[in-house]
Amino acid sequence: MNKKMLTAAVIATCSSLAQAQSNVTIYGDIDQYVGYISSSSGNHVIGLNDGSILRSRLGFRETEELGNGYQAKFNLEQGLNANTGASADSNHLFDRQAWVGINTPAGEFRFGRQNTEILYVGGAIDYTERTTFGSVVNTFGVPSRYDNDISYKSPRIAGFQGSVHYALGEQAGGGLSQSAVMQLALDYTNGPYRAGYAGISAKPAPTGAVQTNIVYHNLYADYDYGPGKIYLAYVRSNNITANANGLTAGTILSNIANPNNLVAGTDKNANRYFNIYQISADYRLNPQVRIGALYGVIKDTSDNNAGAKGGNVGVFYDLSKRTTLYTFASVMTNQANAGFRFSGSAGPSANLAGADVNGQRLSGLQAGFLHKF
Repeated sequence: MNKKMLTAAVIATCSSLAQAQSNVTIYGDIDQYVGYISSSSGNHVIGLNDGSILRSRLGFRETEELGNGYQAKFNLEQGLNANTGASADSNHLFDRQAWVGINTPAGEFRFGRQNTEILYVGGAIDYTERTTFGSVVNTFGVPSRYDNDISYKSPRIAGFQGSVHYALGEQAGGGLSQSAVMQLALDYTNGPYRAGYAGISAKPAPTGAVQTNIVYHNLYADYDYGPGKIYLAYVRSNNITANANGLTAGTILSNIANPNNLVAGTDKNANRYFNIYQISADYRLNPQVRIGALYGVIKDTSDNNAGAKGGNVGVFYDLSKRTTLYTFASVMTNQANAGFRFSGSAGPSANLAGADVNGQRLSGLQAGFLHKF
């Protein structure tokens, strides 16, 4: 009996030491909501969807202290469809992030599949963190992450912090810049004020007939007035095209593909630019309840009646630091030649398409539950 107790004690001690020496953190979230979408065509759809505010995910990350202000880091993150249990992307085991890096006194360097700077500043774009049905910026589409990405983020100095990314295109005979995705960002914070820019430019494949760079430029400015914030956002982009779901329901620059397949240089819609203007604000009624409203316009600068406008109102109720209930009511009106669809942090599995979105007015309701761990 004494030997068994001693053995158990040794195993427990070794296990405790191993856990103490490991800095790996397992984290994630589950975000599920019931969504209702109706169209002026007369059709509607109801479904249980994943990811209104945050796509459900499971992640692993670690920071190892190397001394003298240096750290080694890694992050592996997989997106999930929590309503089905399936992975978000069958082509990637860790579709959301898979990078290794080193943080130095002069800034942080990362190598691998990474989120875009545009995605990182979502909390500065609008009160919904730019992810719900009603966010017009989200409806247009947000470049989210790329493979083969090399990045650098500077320390924050006098309120300023800069970032650059270069995702290699890896095109034979195309040179470094061909099919590459380049990013630049600058963020400034000073007390209640925050403002910045985050942008992307992607060069088409050398064999493409349309040699127009795909761009996404995002300017934002926020003011924290105490009980809440006011958010202003502007986007200029040509990253929009038609697909089977609607006249303007697709993006030219893929959100998930390897840069080899990002910009084929064959889509003439690359020569059509849109301007997106959006304003929103929120107000905290008490420590648990926050309300907000948003309005935005997508302007087709080619004057082809392919724009849209809309907005929403919403409520967040914090059950705890890690669990939030939320509900949103949203509307959007497509112009005659537009087919924008509602989206969330993830595209809803229950959505309308084609004739139900092209030139139609859409209404949407979301009621859901977000738990972080």
